[in-house]
Amino acid sequence: MIREPLIFEISGSGKRGFLLPKLDVPVIDDILKDIPSREEIDGFPEVSEVEVVRHFTRLSQTNFCIDLGFYPLGSCTMKYNPKINEKLASTKEFLSSHPEASEELTQGSLKILKITEELLKNITGMDAYTLQPSAGAQGELVGMFLIRACLEERGNPRKIVLIPDSAHGTNPSSAHVCGYRVQEIKSNESGTVDVEDLKKNMTEDVAALMVTNPNTLGVFETEIKKIIEIVHAKGGFVYMDGANMNALIGTCRPGDMGVDVIHLNLHKTFSTPHGGGGPGSGPVGVKKELEPYLPFPIIETKNGIFHLNMERPKSIGRVRSFHGNFLVVLKAMVYILSLGPTGLKEISEVAVLNSNYIRKSLENDYHLKYKTLTLHECVFSDKIQKKYGVNNIDIAKRLIDYDVHPPTMSFPLIVQGALMIEPTETESKRDLDRFIEAMKKIAEESKNNPEVLKNAPHVSYVRRLDETSAARNPVLRWHKNRNDEYQGS
Repeated sequence: MIREPLIFEISGSGKRGFLLPKLDVPVIDDILKDIPSREEIDGFPEVSEVEVVRHFTRLSQTNFCIDLGFYPLGSCTMKYNPKINEKLASTKEFLSSHPEASEELTQGSLKILKITEELLKNITGMDAYTLQPSAGAQGELVGMFLIRACLEERGNPRKIVLIPDSAHGTNPSSAHVCGYRVQEIKSNESGTVDVEDLKKNMTEDVAALMVTNPNTLGVFETEIKKIIEIVHAKGGFVYMDGANMNALIGTCRPGDMGVDVIHLNLHKTFSTPHGGGGPGSGPVGVKKELEPYLPFPIIETKNGIFHLNMERPKSIGRVRSFHGNFLVVLKAMVYILSLGPTGLKEISEVAVLNSNYIRKSLENDYHLKYKTLTLHECVFSDKIQKKYGVNNIDIAKRLIDYDVHPPTMSFPLIVQGALMIEPTETESKRDLDRFIEAMKKIAEESKNNPEVLKNAPHVSYVRRLDETSAARNPVLRWHKNRNDEYQGS
C-alpha cells in the first residue's frame, strides 16, 4: 500500500486552487490581527484543487467505518445507521433553527424533544426524562447528582456508592465527582452481582448502587429485583447504566424492575454514528421521587403549545448548553418510530441471537471464563493463545488483515486478556460467518505460525504501532525542520 504524503509534501510554489480577481479596494494590512493563526507553520501548503480533492479522498479511504464492514466493538454498539435518520436530520429547517430562537419559532423542535421523551418513558418504564446530557458518562454524572440532591434534601447525602466489578469504567468516576467514596461489589461464578457481598456492604451510609444490566460480560442480572430490594431496604437508590439497552428494548423495562435512575445512549442503542468521539446523547430517566431535581428547563404542554419551564426550585440546574445534541435526539426518534414496538423487540432478539451464534461458534477456539448464557455481547479471552506466545492485541491486529475492525480489548478487567465482541442486530449471517472464519484462522495461526500474528497487521495503511509511545507522546501538529522535512511535535 502506498503511503499518502502530507499535504505539505504535495505543495509546490505557485500552485493555486483558484484565482481571485484583481483587488479593487484599499489594502488593510492588519485586518486579520485579532484572528488566531498558526504562526508555528512556516508557509501553508500551495496545492491545486484536484490535488486537494484526491489527497483527502485517499485519506478517507484509509478509515474503517460501519458503512464499510463489521465493527464488533463490545459495549459500544457500533451498528449500521439507517440513512433515513441522516436525511431527516439534514432537513434545512432543523439545521437552520437557532438554539436561542423563541418558543414561538421552535414549536416543531420542542415537539420532537417531547415526543422523544415520551417514547423513552414507554420503552424504559420511567416517569420523566431529561435530554440534556450529551454522552453516556455525562448521563451517569447527572443521575448521581440527582440522587445526591434528593438525599441532601432528606438531610443526609450519605458517603458511599457501591459499584459491581463488572460495571462500566466511567461509573466510579461519576460517583467520585459527586463526592462519594466508591466501594466495589464482587461478581460470583456466574459473572453477576454477588448478592451476599452486596448484603454485607449495603449500609445506611450507601447512597446508591450503580449497576450495568446486562453487565459488561453481556450477562443479565437475573437477581436484579432482589438486588434492588436490598438497596431500597436501606434507603438507597439504584442507578442503572443503560448503555447495554440494545439487549433489552421491547423485551423488558428497567422501571418495572424497580430501577430509580437510568441513562441511555441514544448514539448507541438508537443508532446514531458515534465513532471519533461524538456526537452523543445520554438522556436520563427517573422515577417520580427524583423528577423535581431534573435539570431545567423542562418542556411542558399547555393548550397544545410547548413551553420551557425554568422555574424549578429543586433542580440541579442546567447541565449542558441549550437542549443537548438536538440532531442526535431527532435521529433516535426517527429510528424508534420507523421500527415501532414490533421492530424494537426484534432488535434485541436478533442482537442476542447474533451474539450467541458467535459465542457458540468460537467456544472451542477461544477461552470463555464465564459459562453463563450471555445476551447481546460475549467475552472471550486469549488464555488458549497465550500458550503459543500470542495475546489479545496480536489477535486484534491480525483481524485488520481480514478486513474486520478489532473488538473491544482488555475489558472488562475481570477477564484477563479479554476479547469483547458485540455483533449487534444489523449484521447478516454471511458477515458473521466471515468474522467467525477469520477468528478460527487466527486461532490456527496462533498454534502453527505465531510470528504472523506478532507482526500483524501486514496489509493495513499503518503497520503495528508503539501504542505506549503514541499515548505518551502524541503527534498533534507538524513543523518544518532545517532539512525541509516535516516532523511531529
